[in-house]
Amino acid sequence: MTRKKNELKTDEIRRRSIITGYATMVLTCTVGAATCFAAGDPISTVNNLSTFIFSLIRAIGLILLGLGIMQVGLSMKSHDPSARANGFLTLAGGIIITFTKEILNMII
Repeated sequence: MTRKKNELKTDEIRRRSIITGYATMVLTCTVGAATCFAAGDPISTVNNLSTFIFSLIRAIGLILLGLGIMQVGLSMKSHDPSARANGFLTLAGGIIITFTKEILNMII
């Protein structure tokens, strides 16, 4: 009998802690939400978003560029021609992705 009472108390405490945690999370999200206002000029907002996206693309390109350099170096060390070809392809892809914005500006 006492074991069941202890289990019921434990379950009730667990339920209360879950409900309290959920209520705290909802309250934090509600109170902490910032009011966002649109900018006066929508073109500047689009330009800012474009700049942000191109900076992310540039970061990915730089990562690929570093990976390509590493692959070429490792292939030179192991004298593996297929790995060398993959390294140069990754290197070329990294360069193209890094300078995507400049390439698009030259085309347009």
